[in-house]
Amino acid sequence: MSKFSKPVLGIESSCDETGVAVYQPGRGLLAHALYSQVKLHADYGGVVPELASRDHVRKLLPLVRETLDRAGLGMRDLGGVAYTAGPGLVGALLVGASAARAMAWALDLPAIGVHHMEGHLLAPLLEPDPPQPPFVALLVSGGHSMLVAVRGIGDYEVLGDTLDDAAGEAFDKTAKLMGLPYPGGPALAAEALKGDPGAFHFSRPMTDRPGLDFSFSGLKTQVLLAWNKSDRSEQTRADVASGFEQAIVETLAIKCRRALEATGMSRLVIAGGVGANRRLRAQLAEAGEREGFSVHFPRLEFCTDNGAMIALAGAIRLAAGQEQGPQIRVQPRWSLETLEPVPTA
Repeated sequence: MSKFSKPVLGIESSCDETGVAVYQPGRGLLAHALYSQVKLHADYGGVVPELASRDHVRKLLPLVRETLDRAGLGMRDLGGVAYTAGPGLVGALLVGASAARAMAWALDLPAIGVHHMEGHLLAPLLEPDPPQPPFVALLVSGGHSMLVAVRGIGDYEVLGDTLDDAAGEAFDKTAKLMGLPYPGGPALAAEALKGDPGAFHFSRPMTDRPGLDFSFSGLKTQVLLAWNKSDRSEQTRADVASGFEQAIVETLAIKCRRALEATGMSRLVIAGGVGANRRLRAQLAEAGEREGFSVHFPRLEFCTDNGAMIALAGAIRLAAGQEQGPQIRVQPRWSLETLEPVPTA
């Protein structure tokens, strides 16, 4: 069996989740495991980089053993190792990169550093009916909000990016200023389900002008002013949360439709943590049915950071002969547009 058709181990450690998975070309995802550090960082109201790195050190190797056991494999059954090389927290990235490089060296296997956002972008390919390029991808996570024209794997053009707060950051910061628990994004989305989205109207930032960039810091300020002037009751909190979520979702939907029109593409991929938002999924699915474009989401467990998307992206690139030398290198800042295209099979 060619080593590029053998299972690939994927490691994700870019922030506060340790993810490990095994993916095999031709068979798909064999096993995956995830450990979240949410409880560790809750007392601080956000991710503490040094604590995140130390926890990755503690959890990574046990998760590797657990994942291989679930897949019924041993280390010698692997054909390659993939790991997140960036963007992300440099200490957290180095934990995963060091472990991956050590395993690859010890087993004489090829290894490759994967772009974290490419992993998210390709996560819908893990589904039974995967979208094929060309398509527009909306990547919305804690630190990123961008629209990307995907003409092939590795052939990416960033159409629009965030100028300040990403959508996920806006969710988290807005939740905090209204007294909701960490992590703020899911807590705010849960609160919004109980509210009236029409009770408070907030602007749809940068939709009144041409372009595909995002800016959510002003929206966060609007919510702060509305909350401070309100009676701060439980129902008001739910109404403000619902109005804020509706503003974010409508802004993202407007920009997605513009990107599809600008590129002439008819497929839309949504990925990243905010892609798990119920209202976003519902509104984009409805828009797709109404306007004639298809919408593709990863399953909920693969919206947030995970090892499966890294194993998949690594397997694709290793199969194309793209492997890297033994140096341990990470890139906390890394543009998607600098990636090497993968030749079409």
